[in-house]
This record gives sequence, structure tokens and C-alpha cells, in this order.
Amino acid sequence: MRNGMTIRTGIGGWTYPDWRGGTFYPEGLRQADELAYASQHIGAIEINGTFYRLQKPESFARWRDETPEGFVFTLKGSRFVTNRRDLSEAGESVAKFVGQGLVELGDKLGPLLWQLAKTKRFDPDEIRAFLALLPAEHEGVRLRHAIEVGHESFACAEFVDLARAASVAIVWSEDEGRAEIADRTADFAYLRCQKMRSECPTGYDDEGLDRIAAMCLAWADGQAPQDLPYAGEPAAREAGGDVFAFMINGAKERAPAAAMALAEKLRGSK
Repeated sequence: MRNGMTIRTGIGGWTYPDWRGGTFYPEGLRQADELAYASQHIGAIEINGTFYRLQKPESFARWRDETPEGFVFTLKGSRFVTNRRDLSEAGESVAKFVGQGLVELGDKLGPLLWQLAKTKRFDPDEIRAFLALLPAEHEGVRLRHAIEVGHESFACAEFVDLARAASVAIVWSEDEGRAEIADRTADFAYLRCQKMRSECPTGYDDEGLDRIAAMCLAWADGQAPQDLPYAGEPAAREAGGDVFAFMINGAKERAPAAAMALAEKLRGSK
């Protein structure tokens, strides 16, 4: 917690084989118990499977029941939405994704992540229309949206203005080939940290973890972190907001250790 806002550090998925055998999961832990174990040690999980196929409402309900209070899942939006030539035509696919039963997660439903292809170029009319397709709620459950872009053409004030008007967060993505845009455009921040190294037990060294922690703290407090690339006009200072910081790629076997080390850094900053 930071001034009433929550910073959650997390990982992508929970069934990675290299996390077994003592790397993260204890020896002998049943695969059926991995989600429960992971959720006791980290604050959030980004589900990648929703990108490839719809899930059953019963699955979302089971994941909700297997995790503790305060835990959150974020869901990657369907490829049938994001992997198309014209995003403005994705309305039917957006509705199908939102209606698959994800509301069963209740207050454990975090943001929906819409990841665009790295080659997708910015077209203001298309993006304006796409953002308008993203619903603010479904069956009484609030929906928050984040968009991860790639092509450098998105690094412009017009895109920032469109995202801010729609209250859609621009993902801070540390992924080669994706534009880095640090502008705050929603009441939460979403980080995807993808530069972990195998030779470092915690994925990032102390300097790297301190850097990410400083960004998380600034965004939670409604500030603009210094020395980052901004594409639009600075937003007025706000009261702060929740932060989701995921250790996703690079040396994925280090992701749980990296997420826990970052959480420890953040606890030490209080």
C-alpha cells in the first residue's frame, strides 16, 4: 500500500516448468496447488492463455477461489481483437472476450491488457474507434483497460491524448522493438519488465530493482518519474493510483524471484 494505493508485483502465468523442483515451487508440490502457492508469494498474475482462447466461467471462479483476498489477475486480450488489420472492426470480438465469464473473478479482476503487434502503426481514427469499443463495465463489474503498443509512431501527443480521454493506461513496456511511453493516461499504471538476466538470481540487480521501484512509487503517488521518455503534455498531478508491475520475459525462470525482490524493495521504501 502507498497512500491508499496498491502496488502489486507479479508474473506471467503460473505453470512454467522451470519454476518447479525448488526454483520457485517446492519439491513435490502438486501442479494443482501451484496457483495457490504462487498467489501467497506474489500480488498478481498476468494470464496469457486468454490471448489464445476463451476460458470457461468455471475456470475464472476456480482461480478466484484458489487465491487469497487482495490478489489480482490481469488478462491479456484476445488475439482475435488485436491481431487484425483494422482495430475499429473488433467490436464483436471485444464483446465476446468480455462476455466469456471473466466477471466471475469479481474484485480479483485487474486490468485487461490489449497487446498490439510491434509492427502496428498508429492511425488516430482507428485507435480512437478501438478505444471507444472497450467497455467501462460488464454485468456490474468495473473494467480497466491497458494498451501495449509497439511501433514508434505511437510515441506522439495525439496517441497520449486519445488514451487519456478514454482512461486507458499506456503500458510501460521494456521490450526490444516496442516504443517506451511513460505518460500517465489512467488512474493506474501497468509495467511489463522484460530485461531479466539468467546470471542474476533476482533477474535484475539492485540498481535495476531500485529503478523499477522508483517508477512504481512515483506512479502510485501521482507523480511523473524522471528521466523517462514522454510523448504528450504532462498530466495534472493526481491523487495517485494502483500500480501493476509484472516480471514477464527475458530470463523467465527468474521472474518469481524478481517479483518478490521488487516487492521487498517497495516494502523497504515505506
